[in-house]
Amino acid sequence: MTKIHLETFGQGKPIVLVHGWAMHTGIWREFARQLAQHYRVTCVDLPGHGCSEAIDPFTLERIGAALVEAVPEQSCWLGWSLGATVVLDIAGRYPERVSALILLAGNPLFPSSGLGTQAWPGMDARLLDDFADHLNKNCQATLLRFLSLQVNGMPDRKALLKALKTAVFECDAPDQATLQGGLDILKQADLRPVLSGLSVPVSVVLGGLDTLVPVAVGQKMRRLLPSLELNIIDRAGHVPFLSHGSETAAIISRFMDE
Repeated sequence: MTKIHLETFGQGKPIVLVHGWAMHTGIWREFARQLAQHYRVTCVDLPGHGCSEAIDPFTLERIGAALVEAVPEQSCWLGWSLGATVVLDIAGRYPERVSALILLAGNPLFPSSGLGTQAWPGMDARLLDDFADHLNKNCQATLLRFLSLQVNGMPDRKALLKALKTAVFECDAPDQATLQGGLDILKQADLRPVLSGLSVPVSVVLGGLDTLVPVAVGQKMRRLLPSLELNIIDRAGHVPFLSHGSETAAIISRFMDE
């Protein structure tokens, strides 16, 4: 059994928060306490992140198995960025553990692909290759560059970047194999078939200024799953729970209470 670090706040309907690439539960703490006024919120460290034991290889199948073992009850699963990919995969493999799904600044396919009407808006895959290449040369500089990308275009960029750095560097960075595994997932995972087959309620929250998950992907996701609830926070980037915490919490509360 893989040791998974959990932090739990509040009482009520259970919701599980899954962080993004290279992060850990500390990134959620202030936002989790907001949600915990109404729900029982469990933040998990992905394997090899924060205080959780590492797994090798770092794959979606092994990540999902570790997380559902650590959180055995049926819950709403909320995933941010890479975490959105993880919770989508859990919904596909362990539908009995998922009562609802929230994808926060995430999507079922991160890189852009296709042309014309088949085009899928996303990150330039070359950027992920570039991150992978630089991980081998200077891991910390690569992480800082990734953090900077998450707040690009935001009016309060400096304050948000400082909050991100403070939270992230509370723990040691994941090892290189774990970081590389996360990039491989972002580059290769295509969970569009999973999304289109879901029967549980799904909410998507995107930032209008997000440079990593383009807002245009929302309508593409809705075509895959017409019942999907799509929410756009116009002035938010890739970290809406930090930049627009109250608005993000209100969207989640409406969805949880439907």
